Amino acid sequence: MSVEAGSRALLADGDVVLVRPLHPADTDEVLALHTRLTEQDTYFRFFGARPSALDKLAAEMTADPGPGHYAVGCYRRGELVGVANYEVLKDSTDAEVALVVDATVRTQGVATLLMEHLVSHARKTGLKRLVAEVLAENAKVIHVFADLGLRFEASVGGPERDVVMILDEDATYLDAVLKRDSVADAASLTHLFKPSSIAVIGAGRRPGSVGHAVLANLVASGYPGPVEVVNPHAGEILGVPSVPSVAALSRTPELAVVCLPAPAAAEAVEECGRRGVRAVVIISSGLTGTEAGARVHAAVREHGMRLVGPNCLGVVSTDPACPYDLTFLGSRVKPGNIGVVTQSGGVGIALAESLNDLGLGMSTLVSTGDKYDVSGNDLLMWWTADRRTEIAVLYLESFGNPRKFSRLARQLARTRPVLAVRSGSGDTAQRAAASHTAAAATPAVTRDALFEQAGVIAVDTVAELVDVIAGLSWQLLPGGPRVAVVSNAGGAGVLAADACEREGLVMAELSDETREQLVKLLPSEAAVRNPVDTTAAVPPAVFADALRAVLADDGVDAVLAATVPTAVGDPGASIAAVLPPEYKTVFAVRPGQRARVAPLVEGGRNGVTACYDDPAAAAAVLARLVRYEQWLNRPEAGEALVPLEDPGALRAFAAGREGWLPPRDAVELLRLAEIPMVETRYVEAGDSVAAATADLDSPVVLKADADGLLHKTAGGGVLLNVHGADRILEAFRTLRSRFGSALRGVTVQPMAEPGREFLVGVRSDPVFGPLVVFGLGGVDTDLIADRAARLAPLTGADADLLLDGLRASKALWSPGRLDRGAVRELLLKVSRLAELVPELTELDLNPVRAHSDGCVALDVRARLERPAAADPFLRRLRD
Repeated sequence: MSVEAGSRALLADGDVVLVRPLHPADTDEVLALHTRLTEQDTYFRFFGARPSALDKLAAEMTADPGPGHYAVGCYRRGELVGVANYEVLKDSTDAEVALVVDATVRTQGVATLLMEHLVSHARKTGLKRLVAEVLAENAKVIHVFADLGLRFEASVGGPERDVVMILDEDATYLDAVLKRDSVADAASLTHLFKPSSIAVIGAGRRPGSVGHAVLANLVASGYPGPVEVVNPHAGEILGVPSVPSVAALSRTPELAVVCLPAPAAAEAVEECGRRGVRAVVIISSGLTGTEAGARVHAAVREHGMRLVGPNCLGVVSTDPACPYDLTFLGSRVKPGNIGVVTQSGGVGIALAESLNDLGLGMSTLVSTGDKYDVSGNDLLMWWTADRRTEIAVLYLESFGNPRKFSRLARQLARTRPVLAVRSGSGDTAQRAAASHTAAAATPAVTRDALFEQAGVIAVDTVAELVDVIAGLSWQLLPGGPRVAVVSNAGGAGVLAADACEREGLVMAELSDETREQLVKLLPSEAAVRNPVDTTAAVPPAVFADALRAVLADDGVDAVLAATVPTAVGDPGASIAAVLPPEYKTVFAVRPGQRARVAPLVEGGRNGVTACYDDPAAAAAVLARLVRYEQWLNRPEAGEALVPLEDPGALRAFAAGREGWLPPRDAVELLRLAEIPMVETRYVEAGDSVAAATADLDSPVVLKADADGLLHKTAGGGVLLNVHGADRILEAFRTLRSRFGSALRGVTVQPMAEPGREFLVGVRSDPVFGPLVVFGLGGVDTDLIADRAARLAPLTGADADLLLDGLRASKALWSPGRLDRGAVRELLLKVSRLAELVPELTELDLNPVRAHSDGCVALDVRARLERPAAADPFLRRLRD
């Protein structure tokens, strides 16, 4: 639901409130809120006694939102507890702000939440500053303004303070909002993960029913709090007392789980809301898209509950202080350090069983199902504060707010690994392309860019997910990409080396000292260069010594030890004696073992590593861990561009425009964004080409602007190396003859300096935001399709990854050949354009020609659309 229609949000204590714009119908409630202010609060608000015309003030505050006025209210359980509003100062981009909060909720962050909504709306309407006049002794309100995260200024001296909040769009404010969001979200999820009491609604007496299985798992989990069942046909089930209705429960449960058919489930959720239940898990299916589902949505919204589901497997928490299992899993979940959130119950079941087989446990398992409320973003915030969770795992079939996900995942991945299973990569999800950039910016490309920039370790299958979890659980992150292979079977070693190179790992060059040591240890027929083949004749102790020697080499970051048992012994059994090495990663490979992955030895951490049945699986895990380690060591921010001289002119130019820009306007857009483009003249189809191009240096290139002509070169719309006025006129006539009435005009440019041609573009997704695409351009664009993509805003590190992310990158950036710095700067400027102009839906710079001393765009296509109203970083719950 849009912000204007109202949105649920969380206070600092986890309480759910509704924030919405105020309208004339709210006047009486606003008046009542001001009337019940204490004497001190009245003095702070009005700088004196309560004004006699308070009813008039309330009416002014609740006037319908317009260009110069906006007011929002915060409703807690249907009661108005806070109001914030601003009035735009005359002929200004400043607005004066005022706040009123009921004393009963003063410490719960109502004022801050209301201010965030004002800030979001003010930015959207183009305001630059919020200002206020505050009594110096009103320290609490001054702190609210100062702690928002905006640039803040306040006068000093005297009884009053003039406060200014500058509405810059920077990361500092977003980080502050995210921190407040995380604190509030964790507080609200305490009702879910640490409930003081639980009710199971719909637990049946029949062992084969889902509700019975959920109750049985709860009873077996050792949950320490009181439990009751709601079932009108039983007095007790599995030793747990049962009552006929939610109203008949002996106490109000903090958490309820619903296992009923859809219509009955909706009624149960409504009863839970009326009873004051704080969190609900709905196992039931068949709600989405029905009247019953709409009733659930309404009940959650009205009563301020947190909800998991519906149509889900349930929730598990293994917190020793409050363990519970509210799922219908067939086996117990072991306590551990892995947090899992999944939209698919089947994926949750498969993962739980696989981790159990490995002896690994979970901290939390949340099956979100149809995801009415609690989502992956909520779990990212919970895990950030939950030190029991050391590995975060996500299976997400959709993103409700991917831009927020990116910031949350990046924050969490800085402290512990975040893993995700890719889904929705098929061609059926891809949209029709209107340009080269759009063709490259498929949903799968956008999602992968999101994962890569956020430091998420992405896999394609549950089996690969388990492989990576095993590797992370028992070994350190590798210190670099240099890998050595040690094997007692030459073929296994060669396969492992091939797999490492396919994954982009570097086969380490062993030092002379290491090779000399191996020569002394191993038979004469052994291979002592990487991959090391000890031969099958060596006993386990000698293999272990060879492994130690390789691990001691400073040029080796990680080792794959591939072994097969022989009549001489089993070298694989000796690997455990070498572990753990100092700051080195070791994975074992045992071709032919029954399990895809297993612990090398059972028991404690010493001597344990992941043992894979195939070298390719081990190499794939190692490569993912190397990339994650490199991401951790990458700078979070890059060098800033010189600020635009007049960003307001750029925004003003784009405002109100929609559709594909005419060529002349597209060129102007680049000029305002300070993106280099070759000098360009545009000639309307009926104008004089001679007059328009008289002072252009020859030779020139003419490019047709015609209806239906998307790719000019392929469509015969480009004429190169045209010399002199006569030839220019002739070329113009040729294009007019070729395209007839479809020809709108012709672009004329001087021939650019030869160089390598690139594609640089932007494709803005209404959910993910703008994606910057970089690749080979010109005639190579479709032929080779060598491209990379990152979500805006780009850091300097992101721009470098784009430059190095092509298959051709190594050959392109040899010293002195192309001006890498100029192309890098152009990428950052394009990213800035996408951020400053949210209307920019599609941008295609193709080609951008780079040479040894700069780069310049030769052609541009740009499409603008009215941006979505929703602010992805505004604090609100799903509706």
